[in-house]
Amino acid sequence: MSDLSIRKAKTREKAYKLYDELGPYLIVSPSSSRLWRMKFKHRGLEKRLSFGSYPEVSLRDARKLRDDAREVFAEGKDA
Repeated sequence: MSDLSIRKAKTREKAYKLYDELGPYLIVSPSSSRLWRMKFKHRGLEKRLSFGSYPEVSLRDARKLRDDAREVFAEGKDA
């Protein structure tokens, strides 16, 4: 994933996901909003984190937030 691929992502009739390496994904909605999310498991339960919207939260920022969240998970804590 790159900033260019995010900017060029076309809207569709239904929301869809663009996946980045090792975690975060971007939901592209029919209204053209782009929202960062990350799915993870904690104590056997699947959960999701929200990092904010693109471009307010850049790809670089989303990757940093992913790394920060992984550190918290490694300590056995829930984000």
